[in-house]
Amino acid sequence: MFFYDYWYLVFCVPPLIFALIAQFMVKSAYSKYSRVMCKSGLDGAGAALAVLRRNGVPELPVQRIGGTLTDNYNPKTNVISLSQGVYDSHSVAAVGIAAHEAGHACQYAVGYYPMRLRAAVLPVANIGSTAGIWLAILGAVLAVQPLAYVGVGLYIFVVLFQLITLPVELNASRRAVVALEEGGLLYGEELVGAKKVLRAAALTYVAALASAIGMLLRLMAIVGRRD
Repeated sequence: MFFYDYWYLVFCVPPLIFALIAQFMVKSAYSKYSRVMCKSGLDGAGAALAVLRRNGVPELPVQRIGGTLTDNYNPKTNVISLSQGVYDSHSVAAVGIAAHEAGHACQYAVGYYPMRLRAAVLPVANIGSTAGIWLAILGAVLAVQPLAYVGVGLYIFVVLFQLITLPVELNASRRAVVALEEGGLLYGEELVGAKKVLRAAALTYVAALASAIGMLLRLMAIVGRRD
């Protein structure tokens, strides 16, 4: 069983380290710019609504949720959810994060294709993230190659999902920054700070993609070893 751990060290540990670094950068940027207040007095909820208006999207519900950095947009309910530290905070970090989630709502409103494609891939990716790994390893251990190939095939959808997610997230941030800048919602260093927060957040999606690719390579190596 040693070669399983070997492939894990080779393909999975480096992305894991990268993910930890990305998480640190997000928390660091969020912490720094949570202490920088917008001169306009704009808060997170107001920023989300302003981005929607700037893009000609009808006003959507913006609700407060618990947790830290749990902000999200749910296309099924068409609701923007902002964490406690973002919803009514006037900080640069809060405004940037809220604007990003509103960017997702704008994507949904215009039928942004990568977002729809990601939603279509998600159900199979959810299966592949758990069942795919176990089927691949079980098939390799039992020398049942068709089972192993099915597992690898399912996990490919995890990689595909993460690959599609990256441009979706980057596009949402771009929409947010454009709306904040052109709408005069943030100025000078405030806008620079919001961009830094969003860039740090984007690194977590790069790390997620790297981790998925690393796991896929590990599974392929395990299955290939048993051929």
